[in-house]
This record gives sequence, C-alpha cells and structure tokens, in this order.
Amino acid sequence: MYIYLFHMTIVVSLMTRVLLRENLSPAARLAWFMVISIFPAGGAVLYFLFGEANIGSGAFKRQKIIETVFSNSPDILGDAQAMQASIDPIYQPAFTFAASINGFQAKMGNTAELMPDETTARSRLIEDIDNAKVSVNVLYYIWLEDNTGTDLAEAMIRAAGRGVRCRAMADGLGSRRFISSSLWKKMQHAGIDTAVSLPISRPFHTVLFSRIDLRNHRKITVIDGKISYIGSQNCADPEFTVKRKYAPWVDIMLRVEGPVVAQNQLLFASDWMVSREEQLQSFVLSTDSEQVGFSASIIGDGPTERVGSKAQLFASLIGTATKTLTISTPYFVPNSIVLNAIEAAAYRGVRVTMIFPERNDSWIVSAASRSFYRSILASGASIYEYRGGLLHSKTLTIDSEVTFLGSSNMDLRSFDLNYENDLLLQDANTSKAVEERQQQYLQQSNKIEIAQVDGWPIYRRLWNNAIATMGPVL
Repeated sequence: MYIYLFHMTIVVSLMTRVLLRENLSPAARLAWFMVISIFPAGGAVLYFLFGEANIGSGAFKRQKIIETVFSNSPDILGDAQAMQASIDPIYQPAFTFAASINGFQAKMGNTAELMPDETTARSRLIEDIDNAKVSVNVLYYIWLEDNTGTDLAEAMIRAAGRGVRCRAMADGLGSRRFISSSLWKKMQHAGIDTAVSLPISRPFHTVLFSRIDLRNHRKITVIDGKISYIGSQNCADPEFTVKRKYAPWVDIMLRVEGPVVAQNQLLFASDWMVSREEQLQSFVLSTDSEQVGFSASIIGDGPTERVGSKAQLFASLIGTATKTLTISTPYFVPNSIVLNAIEAAAYRGVRVTMIFPERNDSWIVSAASRSFYRSILASGASIYEYRGGLLHSKTLTIDSEVTFLGSSNMDLRSFDLNYENDLLLQDANTSKAVEERQQQYLQQSNKIEIAQVDGWPIYRRLWNNAIATMGPVL
C-alpha cells in the first residue's frame, strides 16, 4: 500500500511539474508522461537530470554580458535597411528571422574560400596564426591532443612568443581531457590566456543547479579581427582517435574575411567575458571592409536565447527554397516544425536532397533518424547515406544562392541545449562551391529507396519508432 502511494506521489508530482512547464511541446509532454508512468523512480532521476534546460545560476550573468556586449556594438550588428538592400526579396524573410535571434544583420563586403579538405583547412589556419600580428582567439567544443590539436597549440605558443594576444577556450565536457593535459598547461605558461566554457569541475554542483549536457558546441577562430574559420571541424584529426572506428570524420570549413568576422569575434567575446573578467575594448572589432563581397551574418544561439528559435530558423530557411534544397547533417532528430517544412518543400516541387552518415557514432540518433525516412521519401524528397566515414559536415544550400553552415546539427540538442555558431550568406559562387562539395558526398553515398524502407523487418521499424518516440526527452 505504502509503495503504491509513494509511486503515485512521484507520478502525480512529476506530471504536474511537466504540465506547468512553459514552452514545452505536446510531444515532449507525452514522452515524459510515458517515462514517468513506466519508470517512476528512474523517470524522476532522468527528469531531474535532463528534464529541464536549467542553465544554472550563471545564466543571468551570461545574458547580462551578452546584452551589454551587443548593445555597445551597433556598427557590428548592422541595420535592417542595409540588409534588405543586399538580400534578394525571396530570402529576406529568413535573413530577417535570423537577425531576430541575437541581433546580427547581414552585412555586405564578405569573401569566403572553401577549404578543399580538413588537412588543408588546418594547415591554412596554422599559417594564418603564424602571420598574426595582433590577436588570436579560438573556441572549440572538442580539442584533442592529436596532430591537429598539438599543431594549433604550438602555433598559438609561437604567436604568444611574438607578443600576439592569444586566447584559447574549450568546452568543459567535450575537451575535458585536453584542458587537464600538459599541453594546456604549456600554453598557459607561454602566456596564452585560457578559459573553460561550462566547466564540469564540480559535477555535483552542475547536476544540482544546471545540466551537465548543456554544452558550448561552437567552433570559433578569429585572427587579428580580420580572418575567421567557420564550419563543422573541431580541433581534431579526421581520424578522431576517441571514436576511431567511425573515422574519418568528414567536415567542411570556410575561411572568411569581411565585416562578418567582427560578428564572430563579438560572439567569442561574449563567451569569453562570461568566464574571464575582461573589457570589450580589449577585443579587435573592426567593421571596415575594403572588399567588394557578398552579404552574410553570424547566428549565435543557445539556451539563453529565445526558445525554439533554431528550429524556427531552419523552417524559415527551408520555406524560402524555390528550386533546390540540399542538407547534410550527421545528427537528424527534427521536431515537427522542421520535419513538416522539409516535406512541404518537396510537396511544392522543390528538389530536396538529404545526406546522412551510413554509420553514426550515436546508435540512438541513428535509429531515431531512420524513423523519419518513410514520410520524407513519400513527400518526394531524396535520402542518401554517406559511406565514406562519419559525415560531420552541417550544410544547407538553397537554389544555388543561399548557404547556411557551421556547428548546428538538425537535432533537438542543437535546437534547445547547445551554444552554436553558424554563418548565413547569399552568394552564388560560395553556394555553388558548397553544392559541389555536397555532390562529392552524394558520389560516395547510397540512395535510399522507399521500397527498401518498406522492406525493413518489423523489429527494426519497431525499434526505430520506439527510439524516435523518446526523441523529445533525449
């Protein structure tokens, strides 16, 4: 009797809490109801750990710093009228929505060079650091002590030795081994300022007052305030030693110059100033551009931004496509907003192509992703699975005109939990270059047919759908 009463108390209390939550989708409420009803004790623990995107006591400080940093930088944020003059009217709604997230308007005068591969991207980055005169600022979710991680650290050490102001920041979970390594200490001894974003040095405190899976997933590099590298590549070799059996990790990187670099620098500064006491004036924030170039903006979002903004941004972008829409993402667990936008694009005649990795390092994501295959294929969209490694490239191209790429996956973590940074641009040359890279992915992929999905054994379909049902609580 007492056990039954205890069981009901837990169930009723947690369900009441779930019902009282704001900004929670009906699907997420239902998923939590299932977990709590079936596993009341275990469900209580899961809900306590992962149920709410509580960003902890530092959230107010972070938001206050971000607001201060951005309000003091109107030239970097840009203005809506200039954006509208530089963007095709068809795509203006998506760019306007992007600007509503954190205030970055698209600005003219940018140029970009698509790196041919991961090794070249890293060597060019090292070359730029070796030529740095003023500052080098880097932030990575994952920083490994492999060839790439060591080369970058040594380049920053050389730069610091020349008197260049160097700042290195890494996520407390994704780079937990590196920030406790001798190389990290060597960087500090060389005069490089270091910081840990969202540290987990006090795990019980983090669990009690925040969430340990709230992470800084950004990949930011800014050199002299003039050059930035933007894309999906962490500070790690393609062989990715921590998950070697899925290698190579296949990434995409742009080397960017122009006013958009100042926006990326501002995003870095806002993260840095949360962890370190420093004034905005110490960062190089040049808005001058002598180049004739395309219009672009940085999008930096996370749990301190407006709830649901990333998924709504994807839907807004997808909704502007008139001819082609090509998406590559390693982790595809969309909510209904994004899934419906993809299928609606295909139904209205847009040639929609989705590219996912054949083998995924997350079996949960792999199962959940495939639960959506049939409805996507039924809409007329195409799905390909890349067989040349783990396709980690996060790209979205529209009509050979608009490109969106960066750190964001098309999953619920990127929508709600991670701090991300992405680049949105309108430029035919850059978009065609990214589309050519997407075509290279397709050449190493297997096309998935609807008959193939219909032929999956019932146990596989049950498994995929069961995992997807739990998607809102993953």
